Amino acid sequence: MNRTRVLVLALVILVAGFTLAGSSDFAGAQAKPEGEMRWALYVTLAPAWFDPAEVVGVLTPFWVLYAMHDALVKPMPGNHLAPSLAESWTVSPDQRTYEFKLRQGLKFHNGDPFTAEDVKFSFQRAKGAKLLQDKVQEIVIVDPHRVRFVLHEPWPDFMTFYGTFATSAAWIAPKKYMEQVGVDGFKKAPVGLGPYKFVSHTPGVELVMEAFEGYWRKMPSVKRLVYKSVPEATTRMAMLKRGEVDVAYLLDATLAEEVKRDSSLKLAFSGGIGTYYLDFLDQWDPKSPWHDKRVRLAASLALDRRGISTAETLGASRPTGNVVPRTFEFAIPLEPHPYDPAKAKQLLAEAGYSNGFDAGDLHPWPPYFSTGEAIVANLGAVGIRTRLRTMERAAFYSALASKKLKGICMCIDAVYGNASSRLSQIVPAEGAYAYGAYPDIEALYRQQGQELDKKKRAAMLAKIQQELYDRVRFAAIYDYIWPSGIGPRVEDPALMLIDPYPWSAPLEDVKLKKR
Repeated sequence: MNRTRVLVLALVILVAGFTLAGSSDFAGAQAKPEGEMRWALYVTLAPAWFDPAEVVGVLTPFWVLYAMHDALVKPMPGNHLAPSLAESWTVSPDQRTYEFKLRQGLKFHNGDPFTAEDVKFSFQRAKGAKLLQDKVQEIVIVDPHRVRFVLHEPWPDFMTFYGTFATSAAWIAPKKYMEQVGVDGFKKAPVGLGPYKFVSHTPGVELVMEAFEGYWRKMPSVKRLVYKSVPEATTRMAMLKRGEVDVAYLLDATLAEEVKRDSSLKLAFSGGIGTYYLDFLDQWDPKSPWHDKRVRLAASLALDRRGISTAETLGASRPTGNVVPRTFEFAIPLEPHPYDPAKAKQLLAEAGYSNGFDAGDLHPWPPYFSTGEAIVANLGAVGIRTRLRTMERAAFYSALASKKLKGICMCIDAVYGNASSRLSQIVPAEGAYAYGAYPDIEALYRQQGQELDKKKRAAMLAKIQQELYDRVRFAAIYDYIWPSGIGPRVEDPALMLIDPYPWSAPLEDVKLKKR
């Protein structure tokens, strides 16, 4: 190479070096987290939600987990089983062994390294994952960055229950730190692997978090997140209008219309996980009117699903005949029973209730009491007389799960995953919210859970869903999609990036407008 070419090449390299350095500095400056974003939540944050192990049967804690914690595998935009703390995983030919390769070099917010020990520790602590835990024979730590789950027998739903919102077993807590401070100490000062680290928690008031710039996926855009507990919808709306919060979750139809009239605010819809359904809790009692399928069908025909959706969610919630969302694997589309009060009255008369009957209490899922009131009115119009019996959320969960409720439940199924996991709490008799079961459907449900042939399994699950519909085991109402208000400072609230999922996520993707 001659002297001239060497000098030219050196000059090119030098210029390129300056260019790359300059662009890197610029990108770095742009990527630095800035500003504070505030949410008005509709329930009071429970310190138990700071610990991934404490997720039991409800979805709400995940709005904290997505901020402060991370999982081996989790739902992300475009992928309900996205590799996260696990770079990849393999399944053995006999489908009994799942081996995960962990990302190396990751550290918890306190500086402790993330290893396979944390994975095993977190799996064993998860309180809402008994079905999953019972399927695992042993967990083998192959090396610090590789962990192997060995099942007693092949189970096609392992990843569904491990890697989605069906359980929190894949969400990681730091073993070393947890053992140092104890469970109570951890709830006071949680440490995780997520995009945001804990700053402070004022019980009943707010949770404050700050960006963790070392987050592996990407540096968060917003410096500080504040979750405010604001149970009253009118207060959430007032705070949004005053600029005290940037996102006000869960507004009723009247407040949503108010947002639409305010040019400085935006209306956003999210959800799609929770499906409302009427559960006839006493249908298993031969002496109950609900034991008669004609009575259950009459109740379903009495429901003005479209009218309730319009009144409660501006028509955003989609009426359905199935509690399994159409986006889930193995779901079959089932249209809701039509709104037909005349037919409902005819069926009641055929069943011996021409003058209607006293159906006892209707228990609405807290805090959706206005929906319960609408259902009481619909049922009353055809002669099914019920009384709305409201309860505080914790008391309701306890009473429902302990099988103490009588009458009707306006329940919500929000179990994530596929058709099998979705039905796990209401089809088998031991399901958390099942007050009884049909033996033939229950047997088929157990059979499909062991079927490794995907086509055969799909056929079984399709039959189960159709049988539940035909027998009116429950009356599905709609897939719940609700309005929220977005303030003028927000560029992207990250709603429905994960579909379905009702809250802002991933939180490293939320953005404020540049000043």
